[in-house]
Amino acid sequence: MDNYKFVRVKGSPVSDRELIDDLKTVANLTNKKTVTQNDYKTWGKFDCSTQSRRFGTWNDALKKAGLFVSNEPNLSDERLYENILTLWQYLGRQPRRRELSLEISKISQSPYNRRFGSWTAALETFVKYMNENDQESGNVEYTKERRISRITGRDPSLRLRFKVLKRDNFRCVSCGASPALTPGIELHVDHIIAWSNGGETVPENLQTLCSNCNLGKSNVE
Repeated sequence: MDNYKFVRVKGSPVSDRELIDDLKTVANLTNKKTVTQNDYKTWGKFDCSTQSRRFGTWNDALKKAGLFVSNEPNLSDERLYENILTLWQYLGRQPRRRELSLEISKISQSPYNRRFGSWTAALETFVKYMNENDQESGNVEYTKERRISRITGRDPSLRLRFKVLKRDNFRCVSCGASPALTPGIELHVDHIIAWSNGGETVPENLQTLCSNCNLGKSNVE
């Protein structure tokens, strides 16, 4: 018995679902969390321009398919630094350029090259930024007994988070867990005296806890 195979007639309309599914197929074939236009030209069934026209832009098509946008334009320095901090925390050390391809990283190398010229320059700028003083990390005289006239906000800045994580060696101060040693561990920068109880957002009142220890701490407070 002959096998039947569907062959699309050239020029026939393509549904949104077919376009989205094809993007997902290419992502699976290349084992990536995103799809570049070069990848799609090699493995995709349709034209890149078809995807872009249908959904607005190439990045919009990726978002519709639930894929990661790795080459988003005009990313702020804060977003770029946040991604470096995420990688640094995950690895427990300064990240290398090739590690931008890890699933934990939400930004590829290209935005760093566009903004800073190179990955090395991006790291140098990140470290310089993190080593600068800000009001939260250096200008508040703090004791655990002081719970009145709070002068800091609730959420630590990116710079302060990095300083606390680095001080605690990117490990939970309660159980010693580290993402670099145990995949899946998530670290939080947490108040020792709760902010709701008057605790300030300063290094002396902040600690690194894994999600499990932080949850346990919340349950007993």
